[in-house]
Amino acid sequence: MRPPAFLPRGVEAVVVTSGHLRRLDPHVHAPLLLTNTLISAFSRASLPRLALPLLRHLLLSSPLLPLRPDAFTFPPLLRAAQGPGTAAQLHACALRLGLLRGNAFASGALVHAYLRFGRVRDAYRAFDEMRHRDVPAWNAMLSGLCRNARAVDAVGLFGRMVAEGVAGDAVTVSSVLPMCVLLGDRALALAMHLYAVKRGLDDELFVCNAMIDVYGKLGMLEEARKVFDGMSSRDLVTWNSIISGHEQGGQVASAVEMFCGMRDNGVSPDVLTLLSLASAIAQCGDICGGRSVHCYMVRRGWDVGDIIAGNAIVDMYAKLSKIEAAQRMFDSMPVRDAVSWNTLITGYMQNGLASEAIHVYDHMQKHEGLKPIQGTFVSVLPAYSHLGALQQGTRMHAFSIKTGLNLDVYVGTCVIDLYAKCGKLDEAMLLFEQTPRRSTGPWNAVISGLGVHGHGAKALSLFSQMQQEGISPDHVTFVSLLAACSHAGLVDQGRNFFNMMQTAYGIKPIAKHYACMVDMLGRAGQLDDAFDFIRNMPIKPDSAIWGALLGACRIHGNVEMGKVASQNLFELDPENVGYYILMSNMYAKVGKWDGVDEVRSLVRRQNLQKTPGWSSIEVKRSVNVFYSGNQMNIHPQHEEIQRELLDLLAKMRSLGYVPDYSFVLQDVEEDEKEQILNNHSERLAIAFGIINTPPRTPLHIYKNLRVCGDCHNATKYISKITEREIIVRDSNRFHHFKDAAAAAAEGTLHRRRRWYKAKPTRGTRHLPV
Repeated sequence: MRPPAFLPRGVEAVVVTSGHLRRLDPHVHAPLLLTNTLISAFSRASLPRLALPLLRHLLLSSPLLPLRPDAFTFPPLLRAAQGPGTAAQLHACALRLGLLRGNAFASGALVHAYLRFGRVRDAYRAFDEMRHRDVPAWNAMLSGLCRNARAVDAVGLFGRMVAEGVAGDAVTVSSVLPMCVLLGDRALALAMHLYAVKRGLDDELFVCNAMIDVYGKLGMLEEARKVFDGMSSRDLVTWNSIISGHEQGGQVASAVEMFCGMRDNGVSPDVLTLLSLASAIAQCGDICGGRSVHCYMVRRGWDVGDIIAGNAIVDMYAKLSKIEAAQRMFDSMPVRDAVSWNTLITGYMQNGLASEAIHVYDHMQKHEGLKPIQGTFVSVLPAYSHLGALQQGTRMHAFSIKTGLNLDVYVGTCVIDLYAKCGKLDEAMLLFEQTPRRSTGPWNAVISGLGVHGHGAKALSLFSQMQQEGISPDHVTFVSLLAACSHAGLVDQGRNFFNMMQTAYGIKPIAKHYACMVDMLGRAGQLDDAFDFIRNMPIKPDSAIWGALLGACRIHGNVEMGKVASQNLFELDPENVGYYILMSNMYAKVGKWDGVDEVRSLVRRQNLQKTPGWSSIEVKRSVNVFYSGNQMNIHPQHEEIQRELLDLLAKMRSLGYVPDYSFVLQDVEEDEKEQILNNHSERLAIAFGIINTPPRTPLHIYKNLRVCGDCHNATKYISKITEREIIVRDSNRFHHFKDAAAAAAEGTLHRRRRWYKAKPTRGTRHLPV
């Protein structure tokens, strides 16, 4: 009998021997030691189909020459068990033979087997039935609980171990330390470190690596660095842990520095090292460094030989805003999994290319046959939110329900965000009530949604409820709260939240918090306070902070302060044409056309392209996009839309509408200004929606830029004329035009009464006057 060629070296003799065993006379038996050796060898070779018959051979041995299984027979069989049923059968057999009494080795193997299949209750029962529990038995139970993410149970068992006076070893400490991360318990991490010191385990390389990893994941980088500096010897795992800790903690420059130190110490990096380094370089914005990492992976063959490395390169290029390079890397990968597609989809979204992100997802579904996983929903749903594609997003929501992933807190949070950003705030609130709310994600999504819809008081009330339920807010929570206060003009409350986050929760403000404060003060007309706030902040103002001040200066017409803000913006972000346009519009609003010409000349010299204003509306599961100005002629319903706009304009004038030409930032005649206003993208989208939807159907419009004041006023009249609710989401917030529609609805009831008396001819179109 010759064994299969794929068997490992040394198994041939075992297979031959086992064949002889099967051919032996039933009255002749091999020694028990040989049988146990064969069972152990088959188990190590992952051949339970050959190991289990040997157990039956022992159990069916002749009464004249009995060969009873002993305590060494069952542990390898338990390790080779392929399901909980087999483990339970072996457990019953061992109990019947009395082999578990006083034998910690066999009982420990049984505990390990049950935990491998997630049978925690059975493992506890077997563990508690052990008369003598040695350290390996405790470690088996602890490590099994850790593998099953039973952090609370693992910590409780460790406390029980200490209470019974059992001294743990390096495996004990290394098993419990990861539970500190799952629980987010920094105090427990410090306590485990102290336990290791008291037991003399702090010099163990294995323990030190685990402590560095845990400290890094908990954001305790100073403690991680102290452990690292105090180590007498370091291996590759040590360097990977410290580099990863700094990268995850946002100290990307330190992560790169540690990588250089690793090379100086003669330690060669592996794939895991390069994964952390690629992420750190992406956060630094170092394009040259990113290319160097890519080249290193190419030389090692990791870019095509390791799918995780390929995914990391795609992610790195996307975060460096090199989405074309990310796409090329993705296309060159010989094998792609769902994570690969999710990474590319997220990359497009990070670069503001929501349509392309959806296109990639559609290709993944139609041509690759990959089923969406949790990361897919988290990547695609924000793209639908960004485009306002409610119907497509709703289908994605239904798909998540079908797969059961709607119960995932991250997917649920994205769904809440989808409905909130698509104007369906009631649906978002309903989903919020049904979603598990033990983390900050769902709370942040709904607070943000209430804020952009202008419901600042409700957002603040929800934050109070969040506190009452014992959920600690994070930095995203306070960004949402400050934004809500800004939209609602709640300056005093905003100041209180900004102080609260530091004093009550120990959250250090980042640039987003400062930008929200400047925006809030600026909107409220407190420009001097906003400028003083910028000058006194402890961090260097970024483009978002100066951009918030420039926007406020435009609203309140403060040209001089706007110049200061724009000069800083042109230095920080010289390729962002939006800031030039904002300054140009400010000059145009006050009639300083020389300033307008100067800014426009600057834009032309730098070859910058203006971002075209567009609005979209979803009708019959199709997203229709309209651009301001002359680009409308490409639409097949162009003439119908123009007629509808002229009809609406005539009715608006009869109701008292007067165009506000100050929002036409061009030095042209009034007739042309009226035409420019009437062809703003949101009006084109509204007219299209009126033509292609039944009467009184609500319209949801999505605009990439801010809605101008004249369009805001015109939409009120259109809402009243058409008796429709119109919801417009611009780049900053939602604008609801519902009260006019409600008032028109009341008028409709009165007209219906008159209709029954007058009985007009069928098909007559009635419009409120």
